[in-house]
Amino acid sequence: MAITDWPESERPREKLLARGPQALSDAELLAIFLRTGVTGKTAVDVAREMLARFGSLRGLLTAERAAACATAGLGEAKFVQLQAALELGRRFLAEKLARGTALSSTTDTRDFLQARLRDRAEEHFCCLFLDNRHRVLAFEELFRGTLNGTSVYPREVLKRALALNAAAVVLVHNHPSGVAEPSRADELLTERLKEALAQVDVRLLDHLVVGDGEIASFAERGLL
Repeated sequence: MAITDWPESERPREKLLARGPQALSDAELLAIFLRTGVTGKTAVDVAREMLARFGSLRGLLTAERAAACATAGLGEAKFVQLQAALELGRRFLAEKLARGTALSSTTDTRDFLQARLRDRAEEHFCCLFLDNRHRVLAFEELFRGTLNGTSVYPREVLKRALALNAAAVVLVHNHPSGVAEPSRADELLTERLKEALAQVDVRLLDHLVVGDGEIASFAERGLL
């Protein structure tokens, strides 16, 4: 049965308009994106099969190009559209941390960092540079490493802080393993950077470790 033959309250598009996007399942949202199904299957059927194949919506969105494009009902054009939609979501979250925005919402900050870093296959070390009112001056990825770690040079962090005239810094890095627990090496690096930044009157406010669905805060753990 075609979706157009379903009761209006059950059709994904009509349901979204009547009740909002939050009322739809992952499969229903994906079906709206797909627009059409394949022979003998509705867009919702195809969406459910995609989610089952890749394990979740996240699994589909982070799938390799070849695997995604080989999926019935997807193809290269829709793969490109999916990646564009994913990047739009990241940029929407990034705008909440745009230059001049006060870093007052812990939720917004963590949502942005999770979207930006949690699916990276290698470790990235980043900094949020803030002014003396904790407004965002810049978010920058300064170093990139491997699955197991990255080399961080305090001198480069200091150079960027001074160039931006930052008064405070939040350090951020991800653990590709998905486990957000800080390592002893993370603790030693944090101590080194805190001391180096203090020499030029820049406060280290926090060091956040991004895992899979969780973020560990050095400040909250009393490690700063």
